[in-house]
Amino acid sequence: MPTNKVSKFFNLYNHGFIRAAVCIPELKVADTFFNTQKTIELAREAASNKAILAIFPELGLSAYSNEDLFHQDALLQSVREAIAKIKKASEKINIIIVAGAPLQVDCRLFNCAVVFYRGQILGVAIKSYLPNYREFYEIRQFTPATAALSSQIEIAGQKDIPFGADIIFRVANIRNFNFFLELCEDLWVPIPPSSFAAMAGATVIGNLSASNITIGKSEYRHQLAANQSARCVAAYLYAAAGTGESTTDLAWDGHAMIYENGTLLAESARFSQQAQIIYSDIDLDRLAQDRMRLTSFSQNAVTHKEKLSSFRKVEFNVNILTSRILLNREYPRFPYIPADPSSRDQRCYEAYNIQVQGLSKRLKSSGIGNIAIGVSGGLDSTHALIVAAKTMDALGLPRSNVKAYTMPGFATTIKTYNNALKLMKALGVEANEIDIKPACLQMLKDIKHPYAQGKKVFDITFENVQAGQRTAHLFRLANMRNALVVGTGDLSELALGWSTYGIGDHMSHYNVNASVPKTLIQHLIRWVAHTNQFSKEVSKILIDVLETEISPELIPGKTGGQPCQKTEEVIGPYELQDFNNFYITRFGYLPSKVAFMAYHAWKDKTKGHWPDISADKRNDYTLKEIKKWLYVYLYRFFKTSQYKRSCVPNGPKVGSGGSLSPRGDYRAPSDSEAEVWIKNWGNIPETED
Repeated sequence: MPTNKVSKFFNLYNHGFIRAAVCIPELKVADTFFNTQKTIELAREAASNKAILAIFPELGLSAYSNEDLFHQDALLQSVREAIAKIKKASEKINIIIVAGAPLQVDCRLFNCAVVFYRGQILGVAIKSYLPNYREFYEIRQFTPATAALSSQIEIAGQKDIPFGADIIFRVANIRNFNFFLELCEDLWVPIPPSSFAAMAGATVIGNLSASNITIGKSEYRHQLAANQSARCVAAYLYAAAGTGESTTDLAWDGHAMIYENGTLLAESARFSQQAQIIYSDIDLDRLAQDRMRLTSFSQNAVTHKEKLSSFRKVEFNVNILTSRILLNREYPRFPYIPADPSSRDQRCYEAYNIQVQGLSKRLKSSGIGNIAIGVSGGLDSTHALIVAAKTMDALGLPRSNVKAYTMPGFATTIKTYNNALKLMKALGVEANEIDIKPACLQMLKDIKHPYAQGKKVFDITFENVQAGQRTAHLFRLANMRNALVVGTGDLSELALGWSTYGIGDHMSHYNVNASVPKTLIQHLIRWVAHTNQFSKEVSKILIDVLETEISPELIPGKTGGQPCQKTEEVIGPYELQDFNNFYITRFGYLPSKVAFMAYHAWKDKTKGHWPDISADKRNDYTLKEIKKWLYVYLYRFFKTSQYKRSCVPNGPKVGSGGSLSPRGDYRAPSDSEAEVWIKNWGNIPETED
């Protein structure tokens, strides 16, 4: 039997997610009996798929296109009977049902959204803005929310049901799950009601829409829903009427969409002749985290605090299933790199040119026209070198102003050494070589290190003497040659503290790679090669660099040409650590949630792999491995590495994934503890049993 820890871990509702559904049922105009049955059927199906919220189209119980039939008592009475039937059916359906219905209240007719859960009507939302232009004549039949006299009503034998356009439904036992409802045209106005609701705390917004279709209208709906979800930092669930509405004068496409903070998560097939349900797992933690970080969001709320204080909150609990419920939502293995090829190329173009622009400005502002850079033949220095070369092109300066130095040490391999020499020559920069072994030996002798006495002691001192000598040489060369030292260390190394502090690879005058993670550097080099930003010869060398084992090359190898050290065997696979770093620094997620997401990203061996990498070089990770390397990340990031980040050189912020510069995105004490993260990490199982 699975342990409680295991069962909790494999349930998305325990990780800040909810599963939401948008349902487009088949309907018949004015046939409330048929429409009610179809609504209940889709609600049951959505619940069976572990969704907790289901949104249906506008006026779905009666159909939207009834026109003056809305003033017939027979239709309105049958709608109330339909509501009573759904209320009864909901007792045995574990899902929040939101259905559209016309309701006569105080001798006025309102376009409403009725919210059901487990045999109760939780509230009734009213449409605020009624279109009365072109093909729309809603004011002929309906009354806007502002004209409502009652704030509570009685339906289906239940009294004191909240009624109005000012209701936020709060699910008390699911953190950050507060939803608000608006109807169709409410989204089309300059300031939709959901804008105020979001500032008042709603994280999920449902739009019950009819929205007939005309050419080009679906793109405009996308724009509206995307922008509203982004501005409100919310999920936006949109349900438009589909098959069965009257086509006397209009047509309908059954358009359903789910957006989260500007990103499309799910969309229906339009013009379907069958009922449809779309699902998505909404990340409530992300919405709450982004709102907390976006201080202007709360400032805007303060501006409207009088309006926001008028919202009523309907609070209730839901029954959360304790079974295994995995994510249907896909999380890419490489969050810094878009999966879509065109988007990926655009990302690489922007990242590369941000680096070039940053270095260009630093050279111009400092009045320095030369660059001093160490070239090892590895990934980071290779990328920094091609950025430096392109910077000279952008400034109209000769590439020979890049004073490049390869500095072989005790463990430099033939492959990296040759690639460094070939790349410097192919780029046309000034190529130099300094053998640092004599200087390192002198220092080892001076400090009486065992290696200087003939003993094969390859400790941290032995390693850092070499790293320090390289940087010390570069700084003195920069003095001598009126140059600026360009650093090469990347974001992943900063996160893990994988650098030699001070006069080591930690320090430079300016670091172009400071905000670029290792996985993105790999792809940037590949992009530069494949798009022939330089010559074909350069592209060939870059591809060879990509095939090189990642290693600091500070301890001599035992076999010819192969590095003894493999970085990823010490600090973990960069693809996993970049995944961890993105979600922990960008969103502040719990380690257990990051592990849950990583498990989904790597559990399917057919998805989420690097483009342009052969199958035999692809990696897959078990939950045990994910947990192991996450611990390494947490301990190094929160416990041991901040003091290095607190004094890093200047460098341009490249991506929305963030920067670890203390002057930019991330400020933290250098002597904090990692205990609270490690404690949560302990909730992660190692197997699925």
